[in-house]
Amino acid sequence: MATAEPDDAVFAALADGTRRAILRAVSERGPLTATALAAELPVSRQAVAKHLMLLRDAGLVASDRAGRETRFTAQPEPLRDLAAWASATGRRWDDRLERLRSLTK
Repeated sequence: MATAEPDDAVFAALADGTRRAILRAVSERGPLTATALAAELPVSRQAVAKHLMLLRDAGLVASDRAGRETRFTAQPEPLRDLAAWASATGRRWDDRLERLRSLTK
């Protein structure tokens, strides 16, 4: 059974080290605001907010506005889908390599 390939936005979002650090912080200690995250990172609050929007667009975080604050929480489903896709892809390559090995015996 083929596993659907993750959305390109997930790969793009995870390609940046700052976004991975933000996602890690939100998943470990969330919900967090852009201001709280910026206090921990060597980038401005505006940069953190832009990174959070990319993560949100990829489905990796969700936002909840309460008054003037927007808090972000991690959404694990895209990462589960990515892990399942990577595992299935690895199994297909393992199967191909095993077939090649059997041809050389």
